[in-house]
Amino acid sequence: MEITEEEFARAVNSRSKFPIYEKMKGAVIGVAGLGGLGSNIACALARSGAGTLIAADFDEVELSNINRQMYTLKHIGMKKTQAIKEIISEINPFCKVITHDIFIDGQNCAEIFNGCEIVCEAFDNAESKAALVNGLLLSNKEVKLISGSGMAGFGRANDITTKTVSERFFVCGDMKTDVSDGEGLSASRVMVCAGHQASKAVELILNR
Repeated sequence: MEITEEEFARAVNSRSKFPIYEKMKGAVIGVAGLGGLGSNIACALARSGAGTLIAADFDEVELSNINRQMYTLKHIGMKKTQAIKEIISEINPFCKVITHDIFIDGQNCAEIFNGCEIVCEAFDNAESKAALVNGLLLSNKEVKLISGSGMAGFGRANDITTKTVSERFFVCGDMKTDVSDGEGLSASRVMVCAGHQASKAVELILNR
């Protein structure tokens, strides 16, 4: 189905008195990691009318990803960057998706996410999280970072919250559960945490 951008904008704004699409269209948001958190964050932002997403991951879609990530069986074997770009094109064809098929670390993150006003961190490795947080916040005095911490298991989704660490750093999750504890990962809690991250990004953009 082909639609115009005006029609899509009306759909995004349809249940709000606030011009969401007009604000979101100018946003440049980074998504670091395209797994359970990142794939859901990216799609939520696209549905909210994000103008530009810079998405980075080096991995391929595997069958084991299907239980919590946005991908479908047809994406197995594809690079996650390629797959997420295809999915978003079917959600919001007016969202520009810039992809980087690369392992992100503290040395290259500033260059990868250059131009982003907000970056959503979506790693499942504590060392990688720390490297991104330190690398981005120290190298860019303007960027805001939204991180995920604790969404494993099958417990109460209400335990997942958004906390403000500083005016440029926010953490979403229950701050406790980790897949390494044997809790496992469920689509529902991962998606709740991803929703918190995407929601915070939208809040920051609409209030800027």
